[in-house]
Amino acid sequence: MARAAVPPLPAYAPVGAQPEQDDGYTPTQRDLPVIKRRDDSLDYGPLYVIGDVHGYLDELRVAMQAQGLIDAEGHWSAGNSRVWFLGDFTDRGPDGIGVIELVMQLSAEAAAAGGYCKALMGNHELLLIGAHRFGDTPVNSGAGTASFQAAWLLNGGQRQDMERLQDVHLQWMSRLDAIEEEDGHLLVHSDTTAYLDYGDSIDGVNDTVREIVARSDADETWDLFRKFTKRFAFRDEAEGPKAVRELLQVFGGQRVVHGHSPIPYLLGEVHDEAAEREERAAAIQGPHVYADELAIAMDGGVTMSGKLLVVQLPLGA
Repeated sequence: MARAAVPPLPAYAPVGAQPEQDDGYTPTQRDLPVIKRRDDSLDYGPLYVIGDVHGYLDELRVAMQAQGLIDAEGHWSAGNSRVWFLGDFTDRGPDGIGVIELVMQLSAEAAAAGGYCKALMGNHELLLIGAHRFGDTPVNSGAGTASFQAAWLLNGGQRQDMERLQDVHLQWMSRLDAIEEEDGHLLVHSDTTAYLDYGDSIDGVNDTVREIVARSDADETWDLFRKFTKRFAFRDEAEGPKAVRELLQVFGGQRVVHGHSPIPYLLGEVHDEAAEREERAAAIQGPHVYADELAIAMDGGVTMSGKLLVVQLPLGA
């Protein structure tokens, strides 16, 4: 599929440029970190989860160092600990590519130390991939004419991230898992049951999502992106716990841990005045446990004066 042209970016090939043979596949570079399944025979240490970062690299470093996960130079210092990022590394904040590169670096360093540092795919990873691949190509949308480029800009896309985006970043994002289970915690990015649309097992969902991204079809990728943007499935007092249990019954685990929806939104109405949201965000100090204590929200609202959450699981450990 030919990609729609967008304004050329310095120090990078024009996004709309069409290679001689573009089948939507980019060969894997030799130095690309390999995503490996955990080895259950190894003696791993404590488990940490990290909520939405959205380009706030300095805040991420401070929060990880406070937990002893990295040293003052930003290198892995947590031995055999396990770290899962819940997605949304870019957009809105000042250095999304820097965040991706730090996570890639820590993945290699953690593996060498006997631990691991892994990441889930968020809706903003899909959005950045789509904006790069498809630009202003119209996509099927129930809300009328839409494009990845317009949606990316509307949702906090940062031009400096696109300017610095390289194949190694795109390949890394394209290979991320969508859902995983660790120590009874079902880890997802979005507080939605839409994952059930893509399979009835963790491996099935992850394989399907990666296949969709690899096919590089604009409409199919857009549909995946839109489903990953759904939220609040667990917030209703009556129906929320039912939705969580539906996921747990299919994929396993005792609790769902998610990012995506800022905790201030979960504590109030999404249409509240911005000043009130920021006031609530400033008061966020930790995860939000809700839905009959079956769900843990990890997006502390760093983009709205909140807190970037780095938390050890189980809570209180």
